[in-house]
Amino acid sequence: QVQLVESGGGLVQAGGSLRLSCAASGTSFTNYAMGWFRQAPGEEREFVGGITWSGRTNYKDSVKGRFTISRDYAKNTVTLMMNSLKPEDTAVYYCAATRTTAFYASRERSAYDYWGQGTQVTVSS
Repeated sequence: QVQLVESGGGLVQAGGSLRLSCAASGTSFTNYAMGWFRQAPGEEREFVGGITWSGRTNYKDSVKGRFTISRDYAKNTVTLMMNSLKPEDTAVYYCAATRTTAFYASRERSAYDYWGQGTQVTVSS
């Protein structure tokens, strides 16, 4: 059974940093694209960034240059490093996975088959 478990959320002041991790289990994720999404209260869940099976990354425009996604194939983990955090980054962050060798990780929620339970990130001003 495929499982994704996020960790690393918390409360941070504006300008600070947080590192989120997503631990994947149940299968080898070598040929999976991994995505990070977030959902603020009253908002739709939105794409933050993703990483393909080959390590290519893509990001939402508003986080480019501040957020970095990486993956460790041996440990089946994906990391979202968030720097220069802003209050508008406050949301529940979700890790997602889909088996694909596409050139870029999809920005569409419907493209992902597996989801974690989410971890809260709160950025105070």
